[in-house]
Amino acid sequence: MRRMLLAMLAVVLIVIGSASAQEGDPLLTRDWSLVNDYIIQLQRANVERLSATAFDLVISDIAIAGSSRERIEALRQSSGGPKLIVAYMSIGQAARFQYYWKPEWRREDGSWPEWAVEFDATWANDVWVQYWHPGWQEIILTGEDAYIDQIIDQGFDGVLLDRVDAAWYFESQGRETAYQEMADFVTAIATYTRERSPNFGIFTINGEDMGLRFRDQGYLDQVTGVLVEDLYYGYPTDNAASPAEWTAEREAMLDEWVTVGRLVLTVDYTRLDEQINDAYARSAARGYIPYVSSRSLSRLFIHEGHEPD
Repeated sequence: MRRMLLAMLAVVLIVIGSASAQEGDPLLTRDWSLVNDYIIQLQRANVERLSATAFDLVISDIAIAGSSRERIEALRQSSGGPKLIVAYMSIGQAARFQYYWKPEWRREDGSWPEWAVEFDATWANDVWVQYWHPGWQEIILTGEDAYIDQIIDQGFDGVLLDRVDAAWYFESQGRETAYQEMADFVTAIATYTRERSPNFGIFTINGEDMGLRFRDQGYLDQVTGVLVEDLYYGYPTDNAASPAEWTAEREAMLDEWVTVGRLVLTVDYTRLDEQINDAYARSAARGYIPYVSSRSLSRLFIHEGHEPD
């Protein structure tokens, strides 16, 4: 009953905020503490299908909005119940299929921007970037047509920042300031978005160590939560248990996020029922919010016994 009343209250607050909001939704009320289940689907996401689900939080690519802010509003106030909608955005790598990538940029003839470093060895369309470079930060944050402004203008409630682990990549190549520069970038994004849209959510994919490295700088005060992959299943092989020591090390860090009231979302990659049930149980026992999917994140899964409520 309490859950139902809270959900009804969230709908009322969202409707009131939406009716009176101007560009950037300055009056939109978002209560991240109401989230107890979520889905991440970055490819082939369908607003109508997602609307029918009871997930509290939907994470998808900005493309889900199409060219209409109303699509996000419809999903937020959908038949399955109120939802918070978060857009994916990579800040440690550039994607060559994104709107900002110019087709004339070629590594071979030296026309690449100076912030572009090299191709990712695993994901052929992705390029490691110097995320501290003003040219890259202009694309993401400071430019007139910045990526983050597009996300806010489309009506999303938050952003999921990917490839914060670029800090590890560059530190391993000798850049001693790499972690600090990533923490500063995340903080700058958080500060700007909340000036435009109060209570805007800031999540990172992995990077759970950042919260502990920069705890004294208030990093955990800037972020809403973290999404961690492969915590129990999927590293290094899908449909297989992740190494126990590796899992325990990450749990120790994530428990501190929970202690200070941050959301910890987990996504494990397995299709085996026994492993799915185990991943949900172990995450929930530690106060994390679990989901299990395929690595492509291209399908909507509702697992029996773990349905969103």
